[in-house]
Amino acid sequence: MNSTHYPIIMMLLFLIVGVSNPVIKKKFDNIEKTIIMSTFFIAISLAFYTFIFIKIEGPFFYNFGGWGRKFGIEFAIDGFSSLMSLLIVLLSAVIVWYSFRDIGHEMDDENFISYYTIVFLLIFSMLGITFSNDLFNIYVFMEILSLTSCGIISIKHKKVNFLASFRYLILNTLGSLSFFFGIALLYMVTGHLNIIEMNLAIQQVWQVTPTNILLATGFIFIGLAIKSALFPMHIWLPDAHSSAPSPSSALLSGLVVKVYIFTMAKVIFNVLGKEISQALDIDLFLSIFAAISMVMGSIFAIAQKDIKRMLAYSSVAQIGYMFLGIGIATELGLAAGFFHIFSHALMKSALFLSAGAIIYKKDLRDISKFDGLGYELPISMSVFTIAALGMIGIPGIVGFMSKFYLAEAVILAGKPYFIVVILLSSFLNAIYYLPIIISAFIKKDPDREKLLEFDDIPRSMYTSLIILGFCMVLFGMFPNLLMNTITAVVPTFIN
Repeated sequence: MNSTHYPIIMMLLFLIVGVSNPVIKKKFDNIEKTIIMSTFFIAISLAFYTFIFIKIEGPFFYNFGGWGRKFGIEFAIDGFSSLMSLLIVLLSAVIVWYSFRDIGHEMDDENFISYYTIVFLLIFSMLGITFSNDLFNIYVFMEILSLTSCGIISIKHKKVNFLASFRYLILNTLGSLSFFFGIALLYMVTGHLNIIEMNLAIQQVWQVTPTNILLATGFIFIGLAIKSALFPMHIWLPDAHSSAPSPSSALLSGLVVKVYIFTMAKVIFNVLGKEISQALDIDLFLSIFAAISMVMGSIFAIAQKDIKRMLAYSSVAQIGYMFLGIGIATELGLAAGFFHIFSHALMKSALFLSAGAIIYKKDLRDISKFDGLGYELPISMSVFTIAALGMIGIPGIVGFMSKFYLAEAVILAGKPYFIVVILLSSFLNAIYYLPIIISAFIKKDPDREKLLEFDDIPRSMYTSLIILGFCMVLFGMFPNLLMNTITAVVPTFIN
């Protein structure tokens, strides 16, 4: 079989299995678990092979039906999209493996099959956004992603979930309309929807119609900022992430918002180009909003008492780091922003799944009641601690390297004042993460014996946590395993 078909087969695999599962299976059992994990095994194999193929043979374009890019649907399979797809399927597999036991604590049995159908369609749409080389098709996959995201939030069938998913739907619909209107304005001046053709046309017409292009970029920025929860357009995120089942929270924060940030990079560097985006001061606006998000997200997180709401607001701050990397608009800056996409995916997934294990075992969400919890759930709290220290920026953990690369990038870009923002955000992170760690491992609760026990949670849950903990330390100690790959593909954006 032609290797260029593998990304499409991977997407179709999730689509076909996801759609057919509710028809074939009426009960969630071990056979269903085997089908789900076998699907992931095949998808991971395809994603890994595609990644290796791109490193050896180079990027390629996949045109459906043999149509040219001017008229047909085109996917761009390059170094970063193949790496991003590998992250999506690998991390989704870990989260789904964790969910097999945790999800029974979160929802009714009859919703299990529906939940995994929605998850598979969500993965399908994320891969579609990652591979698409056409803005309209990106918009179509975004709509699928918005609907499936609503589904994994409201699946618990509780009032708070319905309200959170309704708010998510309304705000993300506004974001979609804004994004679509921006595409329409770009199509009006270029006559193309394909990213490559649009870029070629914009280079010729942007000085004639700068207002149209500036308005289009503004609408696209607002739409993607809403969908990725950049402050102050983040208001849907705390309720959605805190009320959703813990595996859903991990998917939303760890992966879903990342594909929108990746799309922002595509628009700025692949559609507009670096020169035009700088002429329109897009990099300046991105950097300012990123800095505000980095600080304000952390300030709101400090005020939270519910562990999942605190983690949700923390995500708002971390999204600012990724946008800052894009806003710096240098190769190192973009590489640092992309590196943080991967490091945050690991850390925030670990935090939400650790919080899920605590809720599963102790039914605890109030941070003030975590005293001595590290001795009852040492694996869960240890992984939580590793991820939290990474968020603060402690050396040896992947989060430190994100901040190190960003700090280096802002210095080389002649913007050292952003280091103050990075340090301030890290200090604020310490304010709300360190008390949890101290409370869990140092403070003593009279109702809990200070004797170390093995986590009394299902094996699928603690093995998933161990995998994430290992990866955070691995890429923290050997960041070049990831950074070298990212650095090699960044020139496809900048140049």
